[in-house]
Amino acid sequence: MKYLFHFSVTRFQFILFRFWVHIVMSYVFALWTFYVLYVEYKEVAAMRLRYLASENRRPDQFTVLVRNVPPDPDETVSEHIEHFFRVNHPDSYLTHQVVYNANKLAKLVQKKKSLQNWYTYYLNKYERTSKRPTTRTGFGGVVGTKVDAIDYYSSEVQKLSEAVTLEREKVLSDPKAIVRAAFVSFKSRWAAAVCAQTQLSHNPIIWLTEWAPEPRDVYWRNLAIPYFDLTIRRLLMAIALFFLIFFFMIPTAFVQSLANIEGIEKVFPFLTPLIETKSVRSFIQGFLPGIVLKIFLILLPTILMMMSKVEGFSSRSSLDRRSAGKYHLFLLVNVFLGSIITGTAFQQLKTFLHQPPTEIPKTVGESIPMKATFFITYIMVDGWAGIAAEILRIVPLIIFHLKNMFLVKTEQDREEAMDPGCLNFATYEPKIQLYFLLGLVYSAVTPVLLPFVIIFFAFSYVVFRHQVINVYDQRYESGGSFWPDVHRRLLIGLLISQLLLMGLLSTKNIEKSTIALLPLPILTIWFHVYCKGRFQSAFVRFSLQDAMTKDTLERATEPNLNLRAYLKDAYEHPVFKGRSHFESPLLVPDEENNTLVLTRRSS
Repeated sequence: MKYLFHFSVTRFQFILFRFWVHIVMSYVFALWTFYVLYVEYKEVAAMRLRYLASENRRPDQFTVLVRNVPPDPDETVSEHIEHFFRVNHPDSYLTHQVVYNANKLAKLVQKKKSLQNWYTYYLNKYERTSKRPTTRTGFGGVVGTKVDAIDYYSSEVQKLSEAVTLEREKVLSDPKAIVRAAFVSFKSRWAAAVCAQTQLSHNPIIWLTEWAPEPRDVYWRNLAIPYFDLTIRRLLMAIALFFLIFFFMIPTAFVQSLANIEGIEKVFPFLTPLIETKSVRSFIQGFLPGIVLKIFLILLPTILMMMSKVEGFSSRSSLDRRSAGKYHLFLLVNVFLGSIITGTAFQQLKTFLHQPPTEIPKTVGESIPMKATFFITYIMVDGWAGIAAEILRIVPLIIFHLKNMFLVKTEQDREEAMDPGCLNFATYEPKIQLYFLLGLVYSAVTPVLLPFVIIFFAFSYVVFRHQVINVYDQRYESGGSFWPDVHRRLLIGLLISQLLLMGLLSTKNIEKSTIALLPLPILTIWFHVYCKGRFQSAFVRFSLQDAMTKDTLERATEPNLNLRAYLKDAYEHPVFKGRSHFESPLLVPDEENNTLVLTRRSS
């Protein structure tokens, strides 16, 4: 009896020691994460500052985007903007470019381009075969009246050309087509930095300024949205995102229930003989949930990007950042938390309903180790599928020949087929964040998941490094401005891993474990606040000292620089490029130096 008691005490001490090993390792991983993120944040901030100090001259360095320009009864929008900045920035204002609502014109131009491409295709086909090709006037060229293809597309292109001309003249002559926004350029970077980072009016909701995105980064369609509508749009999209995330839990929960053989036999009893087969049973439990969930997620990034566009952001980089944030939240709630919670909640619904709120985290914590197999499968299916897709891009010749065989009709199509595209930040970054979250959660709970995460990141580093350097084109230059969002989401993952570990250990009736882990979330929040105060200003503001240094250096090296000519067409809408309608009149030197500001106001 004494020996049995001694054995029981020894066994309890061993189990207690094992739990304390988990606690110690959670501190080790947290401190290691703090160190790596701090070093990386410091290095990225230094790289950004070096880039801003050494980059070549760009239009966005001298330009700010001004929105919500107040109406004036005596002046047009363009005259009002020029008057305001000549009065309030008399020594630094250079020129401005008003924004036109040319969305309809842009659609007509794009449609004309598509029809012109079909016309070229049929013309080339006729030259090769000496036989007049035919097409149908209905949808997709497969329904409707059969007509001569060359004559049909020639007439359609002619009609659209006339429509484009009429719409262009309408936009130019209609004062209502001018949006209450403009790109305002200054004579120096210093003046632009002052304007972009200060409040221009005592009324905080008018004359709103922000750094202008570089010209290739501008999303012209959203500039036509009235500023007041942006708040309403973003509220509606926030509500829509809430319903999208939490109503998506229903199919996610159903997918996770497929891993429960008993549950699927209850729903589909006629499949019982097939399910009891060993190979089918292994496939259902191991691979089917991950595969079906992947199918659900295929169209999600496109939907989230459309929602971000509806919100009205004025640059492609802002759209990518917002879409990445939505996608990260979706993956966090549905793929990670949904996979942990719903699989047990559907099986223990009655228990959940009768449990006090303090017991639910314990039930959730108990399910974490059981989901390790599912997440290993998810990494293998989702992560390696993404890497395989990127590896295919390493051999662009194969992709080009496939496109050339099925899609290319003209030289324009061939140029588009050779376009490698760009890195889809809004899709890849949230997925990588999810894998990092899985590594943090299971690092101190079920370390068997770590080798899969490490191997995935090792291959991803090799593949994506090659893609970014040698394959992808760059749609815009962010200068590392996305890093604060990445850093914040990494710390959110670390915080979630700590809370889940506390919930898991609280199920083992070891009260001291929860107390021992309490400092970790507090340290994580403090670390985030410290890094934000220490580094984030380098990503949202531009130093006046650096701006003045670059201006002084440029004046010394290029004293005859004609900055007005350099900025004249930089922020012209693409559908108006090359036309003289939008050229601002060049001011003579006497007018530039005149302290009096001409105005048509009666007051």
